[in-house]
Amino acid sequence: MFEDRYGQDVLAGDWRKKNRVVAREVEAVTDLVVEEFGGFCGAITRVEAKTVELEDYRGKRRVFPMGAGFLLEGEPVVLVVPKRAPTGRARTASGSFAVETTARVARASRIFVEGRHDAELVERVWGDDLRVEGVVVEYLAGVDHLDAALAEFRPGPDRRVGVLVDHMVPGSKEQRIADAVMAGPNGRNVLIVGHPYVDVWQAVKPARVGLREWPTIPRSIEWKKGICQAFGWPHDSQADIARAWKRILGQVRTFNDLEPELLGRVEQLIDFVTVD
Repeated sequence: MFEDRYGQDVLAGDWRKKNRVVAREVEAVTDLVVEEFGGFCGAITRVEAKTVELEDYRGKRRVFPMGAGFLLEGEPVVLVVPKRAPTGRARTASGSFAVETTARVARASRIFVEGRHDAELVERVWGDDLRVEGVVVEYLAGVDHLDAALAEFRPGPDRRVGVLVDHMVPGSKEQRIADAVMAGPNGRNVLIVGHPYVDVWQAVKPARVGLREWPTIPRSIEWKKGICQAFGWPHDSQADIARAWKRILGQVRTFNDLEPELLGRVEQLIDFVTVD
């Protein structure tokens, strides 16, 4: 008996499938780290019906077609839209566990923000949480009106006020106003915090609007109009500015779309006004 090394036709059968690696399907769940075949590696931050967004360790985000073309721990995989879990607790846009309850009767305490856009952004991300806690957000139309608003509201131990201020950096007008209020008779029942951005628009991560970073606008140009000019958007009227903000706000879906400098401050204010 001897081995017949020539007895088999090497082309017989489907020889193309021999040694072929079949990629398995993996659900594209948030925070799963995968590598795209082109070399971009990052955590999944957003999943749509036909696309998946990855964010690398530098915070850079890119969107890719859902499906094949990814590696998971070096193994080829096909990303698929996650199936809805039959059980488990849903989360709100702020990342909190969703609570199935009716809105609570409004507390006496309030959160003040500078303008309408600030209020709309807080509502977009924290609205569900605020309704559960019974917290109302009001806007001041500028921090210059803070003293008058507090005088009318009359804060007290059971009527606390949390205030979110734009561009609160050392030496700024906003910082001086905050220091004066906190040193005054209302200081014990008022908490004023702020973010470093010129306007709350900048608290939206620039990648969400297709930027590496927000443009620097000269002081001689009104900031929002300058941003619209940089985008090539209409900017002549207040209606133009409002439409621009709607485009930006439309890119915000969860807390992941906002800068941490804003996230921490809003959470701090909610804690302050909900302490019994």
